[in-house]
Amino acid sequence: MTIFKGANLLLMFLLELGVLFAAGLWGFTLQAGWLVRIVAGLGAPGVFIAVWALFGAANGAKIPLTGLARLVLELVWFGGGAVLLYLATSAAPAAVFFGLWVLNGILRLVWKQV
Repeated sequence: MTIFKGANLLLMFLLELGVLFAAGLWGFTLQAGWLVRIVAGLGAPGVFIAVWALFGAANGAKIPLTGLARLVLELVWFGGGAVLLYLATSAAPAAVFFGLWVLNGILRLVWKQV
């Protein structure tokens, strides 16, 4: 069981990286001038990083959230990543990404990894 719990924590980390990737991809694929794409491609992940560092980072959040507030944060953060992935690519990768987050969240609750 320890291996599965560790794999679930690894999945959480990979999903966090996926949000940052989706935000950057969205920015760099905008139908706009190169300056806008560069600012959005670097700025969007920067905003997501700042929010996660303030409220979501497991052991280093400045204002750690718990309970319903944590759920809302994760829904906005990972849901936002899924929406940006959808806008940059298509619905299928975004749906898989969001589904993996839901599965990961359920397992974190069951295994008390929250």
